[in-house]
Amino acid sequence: MAIEWIMLGYATAAEAIMVLLLTIPGLGPLRTGLISVIRNLLKPFLSIVPFSLFLFMDIYWKYEHGLDCESSDSSCTPTDHLRQQKSIMKSQRNLLLIITALVFYWLLFSVTRLVITIEQLNARIEKLKNRD
Repeated sequence: MAIEWIMLGYATAAEAIMVLLLTIPGLGPLRTGLISVIRNLLKPFLSIVPFSLFLFMDIYWKYEHGLDCESSDSSCTPTDHLRQQKSIMKSQRNLLLIITALVFYWLLFSVTRLVITIEQLNARIEKLKNRD
């Protein structure tokens, strides 16, 4: 399962970089090309949503069917306790990665839509100025 988490991490990093590039002021000439590239990438990046849900269900399944060293009647060794604690820490880290990926996709979609709307409004303003 490590490959899935690496892929999700890279996709999240790519989303973060794209959001950063869209929000940096002063990239006027590059912004039009950047917007067209990001608009073309939004549909493939939408696959992050079901992929994240799948990985969340994997975390949930492991949590429900994992070793339970919390109950008083279990005979867990110190190694089992350590293994359970490591598993919980990895699950929390992976859940944070899932949430981050979904938030960055939403941010990328929203910021791209806002930048496109701003460009269209600026084009209308220029058109009205030239008409008068």
